[in-house]
Amino acid sequence: MTDPTDPTDPTDPTDPTDRTDPTDPTDPTVAPDPLDPTALLDAWDAGATPDRLAVKAAVKASLAVLTSAAPGHAVEVRVPPYAAVQAIEGTRHRRGTPPAVVECDPRTWLSLATGRLDWADAVADGRVRASGERSDLSAYLPLA
Repeated sequence: MTDPTDPTDPTDPTDPTDRTDPTDPTDPTVAPDPLDPTALLDAWDAGATPDRLAVKAAVKASLAVLTSAAPGHAVEVRVPPYAAVQAIEGTRHRRGTPPAVVECDPRTWLSLATGRLDWADAVADGRVRASGERSDLSAYLPLA
């Protein structure tokens, strides 16, 4: 808590340029959540290249949400070069290529995960390669 009468308190609650609240979403100096893919997608949409480590973190976090929502080993979801997970109940594969595979680039995956891109459109456009039984992830996307 700031105290305007305390000379050792470096903040000034009356100074509109003193941005010290890290939870204030209107503060432009507050860094976005590194696991929130929205900022990454906005950067791509603006023609910028998002930070590679931030993309990796967002992809891994969103795939973790998918595996929590749809546990299992019937479908391998690949988002190269960052991660691959197994999800969806069903036949478990042990070696080699699994019977069902979904693969897409990180931008496409994060767009699907946030609802900016529809599953059917992504498959029809060739941005998602899905093969095998249970490879339709539309029931799980967007991720909550």
